[in-house]
Amino acid sequence: MSDYLKPEDYVEPRCVLCDDPYGAEPEVKPVPQQRIINKMDDYMSRRDYAGAERHLLYWLAEAEQEQDLAGELVVHNELVGHYRKMADKEKALLHAKEALHLLDVLEMRGTISEGTTCINAATACHAFGELATAMPLFERARRVYEENEHTDPKLMGGLYNNMALVCAALGRYSQAYELYDRAMDEMSRVPGGALEQAITCLNRAGALEAELGMEAAEQQIYGLLDQAEALLDSPDIPRDGYYAFVCEKCAPGFSHYGYFLTEQTCRRRAEEIYGGVE
Repeated sequence: MSDYLKPEDYVEPRCVLCDDPYGAEPEVKPVPQQRIINKMDDYMSRRDYAGAERHLLYWLAEAEQEQDLAGELVVHNELVGHYRKMADKEKALLHAKEALHLLDVLEMRGTISEGTTCINAATACHAFGELATAMPLFERARRVYEENEHTDPKLMGGLYNNMALVCAALGRYSQAYELYDRAMDEMSRVPGGALEQAITCLNRAGALEAELGMEAAEQQIYGLLDQAEALLDSPDIPRDGYYAFVCEKCAPGFSHYGYFLTEQTCRRRAEEIYGGVE
């Protein structure tokens, strides 16, 4: 028989509720981040917005219960995008604030996650007219992305495209066009990047109209619309839920400039995809 103490001699009984020894630091139990994101994509491909919200709020509560701060950050970021789509300013900006706070708690300055979180927050601010708040966040994200040699071109393209929208809204057109050029270049190196390029073309058309007026910019704008239409017809792009989302996003732009047949085609393609998702 050993004279040494055994664990059961000095460890307090486990709590019947949390299964941890009294006085012990609770073990972090990470939530399944990728599964959460994949399921969110599934909800959005079916336009099940209520289901998407329930899904995210459930996993946010789980992450909080398990003290998984990294998981909380992921879910807050997803909620920012969800509430932005739902036009719920208060909730979108609330979750953006929580996500930005978690960056500091987790000491994630200078990481890709910092850049992505800043972009999510900035895009929400832009959507709700908070341009003065959005621009510093975009600039912060740009510093992080451009200083990190491992930043994915798709992330860079998304940053430049969204940042250009704010520049155009602020009347900084030359900077907006430079960013649109960068976005097109980055997305040319991304598989399936033609969808993002189509969005960039329509965004650039809007900036030209705002700066020069429709009459002066007409030829440039129509050229961009033709380019966007061709990009959406690229044969190598999967006709999936994201394609449907982009078609819906682009349809009003085509309609605005009188491309009504293209608008109808975009909406029909989106409905066909959504209708075929089980």
